[in-house]
Amino acid sequence: MLAGLAFKRKWQNKMKSLGKPCDKPNIVTGANVQVCWEKFARYFEVELKEVKLRDGYYVMDPEKAVEMVDENTICVAAILGSTLNGEFEDVKTLNNLLMKKNQETGWDTPIHVDAASGGFIAPFLYPELEWDFRLPLVKSINVSGHKYGLVYAGIGWAIWRNKEDLPEELIFHINYLGADQPTFTLNFSKGSSQVIAQYYQLIRLGYEGYKNIMENCQDNAMVLKAGLEKTGRFNIVSKDNGVPLVAFSLKDNRRHTEFEVSDVLRRFGWIVPAYTMPPDAQHVTVLRVVIREDFSRTLAERLVLDIQKVLHELDMLPARVSDKMAATEEHARNGIVVKKTDIEVQREITTAWMKFVSDKKKTNGVC
Repeated sequence: MLAGLAFKRKWQNKMKSLGKPCDKPNIVTGANVQVCWEKFARYFEVELKEVKLRDGYYVMDPEKAVEMVDENTICVAAILGSTLNGEFEDVKTLNNLLMKKNQETGWDTPIHVDAASGGFIAPFLYPELEWDFRLPLVKSINVSGHKYGLVYAGIGWAIWRNKEDLPEELIFHINYLGADQPTFTLNFSKGSSQVIAQYYQLIRLGYEGYKNIMENCQDNAMVLKAGLEKTGRFNIVSKDNGVPLVAFSLKDNRRHTEFEVSDVLRRFGWIVPAYTMPPDAQHVTVLRVVIREDFSRTLAERLVLDIQKVLHELDMLPARVSDKMAATEEHARNGIVVKKTDIEVQREITTAWMKFVSDKKKTNGVC
């Protein structure tokens, strides 16, 4: 929000100096942005222009993003590590396309990189990836320490390329603490424990420590991915290069949905969220597992086993029998395809219920 506010104020100052209207700012993002950008747009009265997603492409398309840029665009916000599937958006391509458009139009539309998750991933796993201030149009970056900075919730920061990229009129100066204190925040007094914890982690782990942890997270993500693929029941939606997470969807959700898998997994002690993708891919539902430093290879293998148990249990649930039969409700009789009668469907449901109850009695005995 602070970065967005800085972009808005700088754009307003520029438009005023040119004698142009400055009452209709907009910001271009992908439909996959974190909700904080929607809050920024609504709270600070900025039009949010979203690049819609599509099947198989669940991040912002840089070409479509640049097409949406106009004279009133305060910035284009790129995501380094999408919340939905962990994928890094192509900031370098976005920078190149936007530089070309700026040269053609005379505008100077900048880029902000939301690296809330990827800011602690890319420098250690993909150091050659150009997404940061190596690209001339990237003017500010935000990172969350409570994600892969390995600190509890409440710490994050934004940094600007140059001092002039943060308008001076947004900075307040106070001296009642004994010296001049510049401040640019939206929150009020809060504890400093998160700052101390982040400082400790940076000093204790250093570059090599963070690199080892991120590599381990990525390795465990690949173990989980391989286990899920081995079941033959899932499509992997996430990418190998990105935030260490695995996003996946059922190949066949006619018998049961990702939401049901998520719900039953809670009984096994797992909280695995299921959600639909944003427009125009809202018909796609995925499950997501984020791999953190305490998620071991053993836990990854155990999760795969528990998911298999959940699928088996859902396959046997009589509540879904009618849905299962809906997919194959026609069968051949003497070479003629006919629809099952209501009484046939009811008998199959009753038989399934009796088998389900009988199996439960066998497994619930006390020795």
